[in-house]
Amino acid sequence: MRRIAISVAASTMTLSLAGCGVLGASESAGEASPTKGNDITVGLLLPETANTRYEQFDYPIFKDKIAELTSDEGKVEYANADASADKQLAQMQQMIDDRVDVIVLDAVDSSSIAAGVQKAKDAGIPVIAYDRLAEGPIDAYISFDNELVGEVQGRSLLEALGEGADSSYKIVMMNGSPTDPNAKQFKAGALSELNGKVTIAETFDTKDWKPENAEANMAEAIAAIGKDNIAAVYAANDGMAGGVIKALEAAGVTDLPPITGQDAELAAVQRIVTGEQYMSVYKSYPEEAENAAEMAVARVQGRDIQFDALARDRVDSPTHKGIPAQLVPVLALTQENIEDTVIADGIHKVSDICTAPYAAACEEIGLK
Repeated sequence: MRRIAISVAASTMTLSLAGCGVLGASESAGEASPTKGNDITVGLLLPETANTRYEQFDYPIFKDKIAELTSDEGKVEYANADASADKQLAQMQQMIDDRVDVIVLDAVDSSSIAAGVQKAKDAGIPVIAYDRLAEGPIDAYISFDNELVGEVQGRSLLEALGEGADSSYKIVMMNGSPTDPNAKQFKAGALSELNGKVTIAETFDTKDWKPENAEANMAEAIAAIGKDNIAAVYAANDGMAGGVIKALEAAGVTDLPPITGQDAELAAVQRIVTGEQYMSVYKSYPEEAENAAEMAVARVQGRDIQFDALARDRVDSPTHKGIPAQLVPVLALTQENIEDTVIADGIHKVSDICTAPYAAACEEIGLK
């Protein structure tokens, strides 16, 4: 509850300040006394393409917001690392060489990128960690409340299992990549809900978050536990949930156990509609990406009041303490609230979700 309160308070403060004009992107350069004008270059480094959110939502939303905040004068230099830490380090070095004004970084490997963060710092280029907490001297961090994500997933599994759930119920945990600090926080949050209530029969850290790796891990779990003895599966994100489902179906499971996810990918929402996947965690990508863009512009233009208002929380990385941060709230996505979340926020359209193979299932749950 404390984390929820902090996140909501931060969001409320942002909205309140925006309403008073403190956060307005329309402030003139003279009024704000910025160190730079609107002609800025923002480097955006995203980690991979296996998760569709980065190319489909984060990048275009971030780019559009930078354009809005800078009256179309600012530009975004974008690179995606395709899950390669070495490639991302080279991309970061290129941005340093190009003398971008600020770098917004979603790290493939939070530890190995620290050297690049230090080089940017030495070059006078601020770095804002985006979605994943990078090591090194970052200036700020924006992400979702990652432990809360895991808590929401864990609670949802228990709700799906019902009041009779106990230690006789065997759960498989399909965690994210061991190089992603978020995965550890998701896992910790989920375990805080599941420990002592069910049995974690098998657990995996899934290399690179890849669905095919999750599918292989799940096949191993099925062989060890037995396909009829798996009460539920904690899958840390939607891509891996899809891999888990493939493994279960390949093993001949027709009545799928409750399976979690995260990211509200279109395929996952369709699986939720049909009941193949029990839930996902909806995270407002527009809010995260737009606020990250505001943080980047405020940092470059010397708008300290705006920057501080956007980063009122504090987090610790393995290398630095008290990092200014913004934690964006999350919520469980189930059949009951598809219309009020991803559709209302413009993430997916009903026509995209309810294609011919899903039309009957959509009608059954009243999605139209």
